[in-house]
Amino acid sequence: MASYVPDIVSRRWVILSPQRFSRPEDETISIAKKRVCSFCAGSEHLTPPEVLRFGGGEKDKTGWKVRVIPNKYPITDIHEVIIHSPDDKKDIEELPNDAVSLIFKAYRERYNFYKKRGHVLIFGNHGSHAGASLSHPHSQLVVIPGQINLDTLSKEPLKNIVCDNKYFVTYCPDFSQWPYEIWIAPKRENTVFGETADAEAEDLTLIMKEILKKLSALYKKHQVSNLPFGYNYYIYPKENWYLRVIPRFIHRAGFELGTGLSVNIVDPRDAAMEYKKGL
Repeated sequence: MASYVPDIVSRRWVILSPQRFSRPEDETISIAKKRVCSFCAGSEHLTPPEVLRFGGGEKDKTGWKVRVIPNKYPITDIHEVIIHSPDDKKDIEELPNDAVSLIFKAYRERYNFYKKRGHVLIFGNHGSHAGASLSHPHSQLVVIPGQINLDTLSKEPLKNIVCDNKYFVTYCPDFSQWPYEIWIAPKRENTVFGETADAEAEDLTLIMKEILKKLSALYKKHQVSNLPFGYNYYIYPKENWYLRVIPRFIHRAGFELGTGLSVNIVDPRDAAMEYKKGL
């Protein structure tokens, strides 16, 4: 089980999770001298039994489109993996709209399943330097006890707007901590993610895909470091939710780690202007 250790002065918490030490560096394992992806269709027997699937077929068999399983190396006592599709190469920015919509609907269903158990945090890591130990596109859900104060940001004011559609607005907050950081916020106020309607999920699909495509183009244009393309995102677990996309174009070094201060080398106003081009 995970244990939680508080720092009395800062009121921040550390999760002690030794089981994470043995997690694999990638998801391929050797079977009869062949490399097999445990997240691909046909390898369902290599994972824990699924807790949710969208698509056809029998439980823990092929035919699924999105599959949710317990994490074999959990951070917290409740920790799940959302496998985005049977395709082990394409992620959100490259998948068809209907496939991405199913991902967000899986998020919503699992959020609502656990919402009374604590803080439900949904997050994604794209790229090894962004924390993805498994290359097959996936995201994760963890539940953190409600008494733990999370060090997450409340929704930032709508500044440096990039674009919007019927239900959502995207913007680069003045407080952006990372180059080209961008947020997606619902226009409907005072809601949690689990209250997202089907029509809103469809809108979120479209806007998330467009943002990630533009982010990839900005990475290729600027190449601000030697890091490969990567990003993180998470969905704020409380009321007035948002989806925050954090591009991982630069390293964090001693100054940031020692002071807790972030150095952003791109003005959010300029970032917003660049995102607007071509959207």
